[in-house]
Amino acid sequence: MAEETSEASRERVRAAWTFLAPMLVVLALVAAWPLGRTIYYSLTNATLVDMSRYSFVGLSNYLAYDHGRWYGVLSDPEWLAALRNTMVFAAISVTLETILGLAIAVLLNHSFPGRGLMRAAMLVPWAIPTVVSAKMWSWMLNDQFGVVNDALMKLGLISTPVAWLAEPSLSMASVIMVDVWKTTPFVALLALAALQMVPKDCYEAAKVDGVNPVKVFFQVTLPLIRPALAVAVIFRLLDAMRMFDLVYIMTGTTDATITLSVFARRELVDFQDVGYGSAASTMLFFVIALMTVIYMMAMRPGAQEARR
Repeated sequence: MAEETSEASRERVRAAWTFLAPMLVVLALVAAWPLGRTIYYSLTNATLVDMSRYSFVGLSNYLAYDHGRWYGVLSDPEWLAALRNTMVFAAISVTLETILGLAIAVLLNHSFPGRGLMRAAMLVPWAIPTVVSAKMWSWMLNDQFGVVNDALMKLGLISTPVAWLAEPSLSMASVIMVDVWKTTPFVALLALAALQMVPKDCYEAAKVDGVNPVKVFFQVTLPLIRPALAVAVIFRLLDAMRMFDLVYIMTGTTDATITLSVFARRELVDFQDVGYGSAASTMLFFVIALMTVIYMMAMRPGAQEARR
């Protein structure tokens, strides 16, 4: 009996690999090959001026020591600033999107007049292409002609126009605000789908027992929708860590908001340094991979039980 079970398990594994094989081949072609080429060029001094002439420099584009100083991506103050900006942007935006998305989902999970219209309207910011959203908000936040300054001045909240995207202390907050506006509906949509799947018996039992609604949310609802929230957070974290279009369109390559993706693009295209830009792109890949692994390990059931 045990041998039959073992053979059946092996058959299922073989069938799984058979079905996965085409997808893995396609993934290798569209992902592994470009990544491999990027890593390859990161070990060279290639430039866009003449891609046919380059030599291998080893890990010099990443970190090297010569003539009493360190150089390379890992010691570049501008890359480190881009890393800090990316981490700040990802942490704040994903946190706000998760909280607001969950709150909106809880609201829309209740029956009230116009709920269908609210659900449809909620998706409008997310449906607008990022390039369009970035350009639209750039105009709205313009310090001379923007509608945001005009509205705030009419309300008496500010006395003079504010340069939201030009002021270093405000530009990052402005970009984060636009990202939260655009992508909160994505988190809300996944959270709402999870809330729709929560058994009503749980709430009825809690109501009969007289349990406080807040306690029901944290001890019943939240644990049941945690897997869906984990999926939403990991997707948003990946998007935020590689954010490019929103930042590049709204603020360009300014030091206050430059992200890892914008930095890599600047080195590759503006400075035409393929080797250094490829090293920056490779480091972006490893940073995202590391953040994903850390998050997935933290979200494992065993890890959560250990924290308790």
